[in-house]
Amino acid sequence: MDRDPVLTPAVYDEDRAYEETIRPQRLDEFPGQQAIKEKLQIAIHAARGREEPLDHLLLCGPPGLGKTTLARIIAREMGVAIRQTSGPVIERPADLSAILTTLDAFDILFIDEIHRLNTAVEEILYSAMEDFELDILLGKGPTARSLKISLKPFTLIGATTRQGLLSAPLRARFGDVYRFDFYTPEELQAIVMRSARILDVPIEPAGAQEIAARSRGTARIANRLLRRVRDYAQVRGQGVITQELADAALSLMRIDVFGLDEMDRTILLTIMDKFDGGPVGLSSLAVAVGEEPQTLEEVHEPYLIQMGFLKRTPQGRVATPAAYRHLGTRRSRTGGKAPDAAAGTKTEAAASEPLPPEAPREQAELF
Repeated sequence: MDRDPVLTPAVYDEDRAYEETIRPQRLDEFPGQQAIKEKLQIAIHAARGREEPLDHLLLCGPPGLGKTTLARIIAREMGVAIRQTSGPVIERPADLSAILTTLDAFDILFIDEIHRLNTAVEEILYSAMEDFELDILLGKGPTARSLKISLKPFTLIGATTRQGLLSAPLRARFGDVYRFDFYTPEELQAIVMRSARILDVPIEPAGAQEIAARSRGTARIANRLLRRVRDYAQVRGQGVITQELADAALSLMRIDVFGLDEMDRTILLTIMDKFDGGPVGLSSLAVAVGEEPQTLEEVHEPYLIQMGFLKRTPQGRVATPAAYRHLGTRRSRTGGKAPDAAAGTKTEAAASEPLPPEAPREQAELF
């Protein structure tokens, strides 16, 4: 089953034009992430006061939370140029050397997906970050010699969704690490209201709240849902996004009140139906739902775990009592689930009947 791209935090081509339009330009316009903004304000003012480049920064967290936007804002606040690239694009050390030698003093080099840099390129960065020098080896064998090229002081900002994949030497060379958190519903509502104002979309606060509640804590998804609901309001309504209209539009897209899509519910129901609530190994679950194990682990599971619908245990994945209550099912003592109502609704039986404790599974598939 293919995942609905509406709830995928990765950026698509159709998002780029809209993101350029609604992207915040100043630090005080950037919504949420208060702890990061406060630290950055101090660092930026101190660096400008000393007329020094900003320390190298590592921005980490799930996709769609504003890492690229914040890097651009930092450059604007520092009054310097920014050069953007990504880890997979820089294939050879010569590619990185060409970029570094064209930077002016205090400029910012932003590398997205920095964890995907190859080892040879990464090693060039070590001396560039520490000493603002390029250490290039010319020739091979006995005639090889080292050439040092001085660089103008610059700031490297790296962005990654998988901080653990960065090597320890590279991670240690960053002056500070900023971890992005998922946005609260209130912050997402403010983001939706701001984007609607910029895009000239009539919207009521309750309509923005409905969109925010189903946006999986991600700004990019909230803006994407706003555009989908705007289309629905134009065709099926009077053009104004109300709570009722937003609910109807999102229900048509089969996005429930917790932001779960069809695939999310399929994963949970498969664990309940076919594996008696778990534990079940990742490979078996992937076969059962017809999806790649990596997609389940990196795309679907993080949000289900964050919402408390799924647990990862040493034995495998387990559906939680909250998942049973949300999907309107109850744990059967004889295996599987006993249907109480249609999926996605809460029933009196499911809400009132206590759930039995998880039974031990001696032969559970390993995690």
